[in-house]
Amino acid sequence: MPRSVNAVASRERRKRVLKAAKGYFGARSKVFTVAKNAVDKAMLYMYKDRKFKKRAYRRLWIARINAAVRQYGMNYSTFINKLGKSNVGLNRKVLADLALNEPATFESIVNAVK
Repeated sequence: MPRSVNAVASRERRKRVLKAAKGYFGARSKVFTVAKNAVDKAMLYMYKDRKFKKRAYRRLWIARINAAVRQYGMNYSTFINKLGKSNVGLNRKVLADLALNEPATFESIVNAVK
């Protein structure tokens, strides 16, 4: 009985990996075994960085809020503490956006919290 290899599926699998490795440097985009390792590593970084992006944005929002609040003689931690005690339901993303684009509105929030 002849050996069955299913070359169609194997070729499709290799093509899919090489297509994902398009744009990589040197053998990483040409040689299947090297490209497969590079694509696997890239997939791990993709997963990790989707989580890290959330942390990076939160860090940015905190820095923006801190810079805006310091103009009114307060620091970030006391502002967030007083914000929670006064039951203002705005999150850091909205506060950072207000501080950047609507300074008058942000100032009224700071004065309401004081």
